Amino acid sequence: MPVFEGTYVRILLHRGRDTTTNATTVLIGENRWRTLNDAGSTLVSLFTDALRSEGEEPKFDLEATLQRNVSPVSEVRSVDLLPSSLDLIDVQDRLASMSSGRFYSNNPTDLLRRAVKPILDEYDYVLVDCPPNLGIVTLNGLRISDGYIVPTIPDVLSTYGIPQIQSRVKAFADNLGETIHELGIVITKYRAASTVHNTTIKRLEDDENLPAVFGTWVPEGNAIAASAEFSPTSTLRQKYAYQGGYEVFRALAKEFIAAVEEIA
Repeated sequence: MPVFEGTYVRILLHRGRDTTTNATTVLIGENRWRTLNDAGSTLVSLFTDALRSEGEEPKFDLEATLQRNVSPVSEVRSVDLLPSSLDLIDVQDRLASMSSGRFYSNNPTDLLRRAVKPILDEYDYVLVDCPPNLGIVTLNGLRISDGYIVPTIPDVLSTYGIPQIQSRVKAFADNLGETIHELGIVITKYRAASTVHNTTIKRLEDDENLPAVFGTWVPEGNAIAASAEFSPTSTLRQKYAYQGGYEVFRALAKEFIAAVEEIA
């Protein structure tokens, strides 16, 4: 999102336990992702290293894995990516049984932070894109986060678990002795003609126990959905122009940056 505010912004992005690795393939395409995955140059190597036998050499190489300037939009040269892998699905469930190490310093939720610590200061924004299951891989993302947003379709089933996400994140943060701020709820796939969508948004906005709802709602539409396909273009406006997508995402980026600056 912040790339809409200027190409000077540098972003580190990874996706957690995801059955489609969408965020990765959107940025680098499926062919390049497969090449990296076959070479072991994805985040799965970081997590499988935690399961290796004592004395076995680690395989994760930060420089080889970090993909720089990955946006398919040629005017954007400020997005870097740590690609994900479908293999994370199998790895996550085994991380709970990883060895605590010789001095009990190994923590399965601290693997990502320790790996990317040398490069974090290079970035203005670090976006960790994870599903809301709050498993070990997602907790790794929260471990390096100052705050989080909750994207949701505005219907009953999609919003039902938001309080549980809040309580789990707070409990995790309290255990760390840190604060992970609730930046807000982002409405996605919004249908203006849907009574359910409108009443759900009103309920979310009125509930003082929930995070604030961002004022920009991402509408549902074929053009916006199609923009997720890896397709090189010259400008952001060309990629997102149809059905008002460019204006929507630019407005959302401004809201996101403002929310981050409030907690800085």
